[in-house]
This record gives sequence, structure tokens and C-alpha cells, in this order.
Amino acid sequence: MEVMRKPFQGVLNIIRFNWHYYIIAFVLVTIILLAANKLGNPIQIPIYFLSFLISVSVLASLLFSFYVYDLSGLYNLAWVKQSGAESLIVNINAGFDETSELLLNKFKSTELIALDFYDPKKHTEVSIKRARKAYPPFSNTKQITTNRLQLADNSADKIFVILSAHEIRKNNERIIFFKELKRVVKPNGQIYITEHLRDMPNFLAYNIGFLHFYSKRIWLTTFNAAGLKIKEELKITPFISTFILHKNGNTI
Repeated sequence: MEVMRKPFQGVLNIIRFNWHYYIIAFVLVTIILLAANKLGNPIQIPIYFLSFLISVSVLASLLFSFYVYDLSGLYNLAWVKQSGAESLIVNINAGFDETSELLLNKFKSTELIALDFYDPKKHTEVSIKRARKAYPPFSNTKQITTNRLQLADNSADKIFVILSAHEIRKNNERIIFFKELKRVVKPNGQIYITEHLRDMPNFLAYNIGFLHFYSKRIWLTTFNAAGLKIKEELKITPFISTFILHKNGNTI
């Protein structure tokens, strides 16, 4: 049975899980406009312009999110390659799993293990808590830590970490996590890392919110420190990059 996402599911989830930001923006713009009405003409123009910039920034982020998460084909997984010989794929999330069912639908005859490294002591974002409440975890999801995936060495044909690796904020912890990915993936297996980058397109889309992402340079440093090499880099959209990794020194 094919798994279908609902229309506007991506952008509506963003609003649903982060509604407090939009309320803050609305209140801020309202206060600015009320203050501007009480001030004289010379000061009103820059204040109106400020409220306009805030409003445009919020609306632009939602429009870009609609494009990325609802229109771009990110979730149709056409960019995921199949050999037909996969026996085990692993999907790792940080508390919110939108892709395990989609991957299971794509790899119908393959075993799929879903892992969740969400730690409420480390990941205190209210958006993740709301997402976990709204969407139950994928069936038989295993709770793990970033330093131990609880899987055998060289056991996975493909490992997916889609829009979640950036939640590991400490550099050393992130390197240890990627070393675990290297340990678990088969010698000729592949690791898919899908992320927004801290770059100009994402700055234009999300303003200072792009600081929550990592630059390509940081990702390359992490991959290298973990002994992983990029086989291919895919640009699903100008705002999303997928790095397909394999063990350094392997020929695939």
C-alpha cells in the first residue's frame, strides 16, 4: 500500500509545532504598528518598514517551507537509489519520524529498523515535544543514544539520517555518532545524510533561523573525522542537500 502525504502537511506541521513563534511575530508587529501611530511622520516610515520586514520574513519562511516540504518531491524519495539486494536498512530520527513508513513502502521486501536518539534532557525544543505528541513513533522504533546504535558491525546496507543529524549540537558527540554509522554500515553500504545547510539560500529562506543548521564545511569536517567519504552530493532543492557517504577507502 502506497503511503501518501497529505496536501500542505509539511508547512502545516511547521505552524502546528512552532505556533508560538508566529504569535510572537504577530504581537511584535502589532505593538510596532500601534507605537508608530502615536509617533510623528519622520519616525513612522522606518517603523512601518521594520514591521514590513518582519512580516515578509515570516511569510517567506512559510512559502519556502511549503516548497521544500510539500512541493519539491523531498518525500517521494525518488532520489534514494535501490540496488534490489538490500537486506537491512536503518532510519534514524531525533524524535520526529516522517520517513520510516515512506522508506518501508519503497523497500518493500527489506527489513527496516527505525532508531530514535531523542533525549528530553538534551533536546528541550518544544516543537519536538509537540511533534512527538501529534505523531506516534514508527512501529517497533528503538530508543538509542548517539554513541551506541545497538546494531551489529557491518550489518546495514543503507542508513538514513534525514533532517535530524543537526540536532546533535556538540561537535565531539556528532563525530562519535558518525563513527557509529561507519561501524554499522556494510563495507559497500551507503549512508544518506539529508540536511539544510547554513548557506545563502537557507539564510534567504529562514533568516537567522539558518543558524540552527551547519555549514557544508562543518559537515565535511565531521565526515572526515569519522572516516567517511562522500560518494555523491545531491541537491534535492537549493535548500536541501543529501550527502551519500561510504567508508573511507572503499570502492562502490
